[in-house]
Amino acid sequence: MSERFSSRWGLMLATLGMAVGTGNIWRFPRIVATNGGGSFLVAWVVFLILWSVPLMMVEFAFGKHSRLGTVGAFVKMAGKKFAWMGGWVALCATAIMFYYSVVAGWCLRYLAVSATGGMVGADPTEVWTSFTNSYMPLVTHVLALGIGVSVCWFGVRGIERVAKVLIPTLFLLIVILAIRAVTLPGAERGLDFLFKPDWAALKDVNIWLQALTQNAWDTGAGWGLILTYAIYMRTREDVPLNAFTIGFGNNAVSLLAGIMVLCTVFALNPDASSEIVGAGNEGLTFVWMPQLFAQMPAGGVFMTLFFLGLSFAAITSLISMIELATRVLINAGFARKQALLSVAAAGLLFGLPSALSLDFFHNQDWVWGVGLMLSGLFFAIAARRFGLEKLRTELINGPGSDIKVGRWWTFLIAVVVPIEAVVLMVWWLWQARTWDADWLNPLGTENVGTVLAQFAVALVVLLLLNKWLARRAAGATEVSS
Repeated sequence: MSERFSSRWGLMLATLGMAVGTGNIWRFPRIVATNGGGSFLVAWVVFLILWSVPLMMVEFAFGKHSRLGTVGAFVKMAGKKFAWMGGWVALCATAIMFYYSVVAGWCLRYLAVSATGGMVGADPTEVWTSFTNSYMPLVTHVLALGIGVSVCWFGVRGIERVAKVLIPTLFLLIVILAIRAVTLPGAERGLDFLFKPDWAALKDVNIWLQALTQNAWDTGAGWGLILTYAIYMRTREDVPLNAFTIGFGNNAVSLLAGIMVLCTVFALNPDASSEIVGAGNEGLTFVWMPQLFAQMPAGGVFMTLFFLGLSFAAITSLISMIELATRVLINAGFARKQALLSVAAAGLLFGLPSALSLDFFHNQDWVWGVGLMLSGLFFAIAARRFGLEKLRTELINGPGSDIKVGRWWTFLIAVVVPIEAVVLMVWWLWQARTWDADWLNPLGTENVGTVLAQFAVALVVLLLLNKWLARRAAGATEVSS
């Protein structure tokens, strides 16, 4: 395989585009606001080191060494018996792609409405309700998917070129919005809330679990996306440096988004702060933020910049998910264009229910969000099968790595990451028992039963197909060797 990123800069921007998504801009501010502000940030940084960065190193090493998608990489690194684990990682990320294109479509719709002045004088609640109750989310879903597929059509060259434009622009937009937010009268209350920790609050286990969850969901670690981009790394690339750069770069965007949202909230409508941050991801982004921008001088301009940045974040993350699914099919014997068209058709079809029903969207977001924690666990298991010390010394600290990772990484992947993954899954499912009285109903929207049912079907099918998956991956392994 001859495709490679042309430079480390191209790899970094593409991978940052993968990591920086809507979760940084709409979920992080809400979660940090409802979990102690500055106290949450302490736990959040701790788990960046204890979860995200170690798993990113595993993914970079797997992709760079195997030059294969998730299924082939698991076969090459862990053995043929573990093809189903690579299949799970691919399935989980692809299932997220099916509804993430819907989210990207929402962002594009609001960008168009704000840019044309359609939000001026309008009731944001009514705009959101009329939009989601129409067929427009289907149109924007197709549009977002089409943009992502068009970029991936040109392979890594297309991904790199788009990332070199969108990611620096995204950073610039977030910085502009953050600067505007901190210059609003009363913004200091938002900064104080965000950066002043209450050390006593760190006794609350919930804060730590929420911080770990945020790292699992917004850095992209354990999704298989970093592995996919690492396939195209040049031979002499610094794995540890890349992992640290992506982890801290991603979290820097989250911090800027937190400054932007919380300073705006505390400056313009402090009395409604608890209601705003408790409104959920869609409520905060598509209902409350337009209301807040409407109260700001030149608010229409800043609202347009906000949705432009959000659209860039959504599209670059969507591109990485499309590329992951495409690479798996390429390794199974498909030509790129054939594989990409197959992924596009599947994304169009399986994204329809989420485009037309918020309940179905929330169901899929819940199920596969929990599934990502299982993906992280599978990466830790595969790394252990390969040999943790061998992985650390030969691949992570291999050619091109100026930063040498010590045995602390071995301990984290062998012990800490598996414990974190299991604790998170158990904790979320235990919490979900209180969300629905009929919590074991497999047809529930966001309960335990729907997770267990969909996981069971997926895992049984993957286990039954393990030999077939391994055979297809074996051919790709021989080609890449």
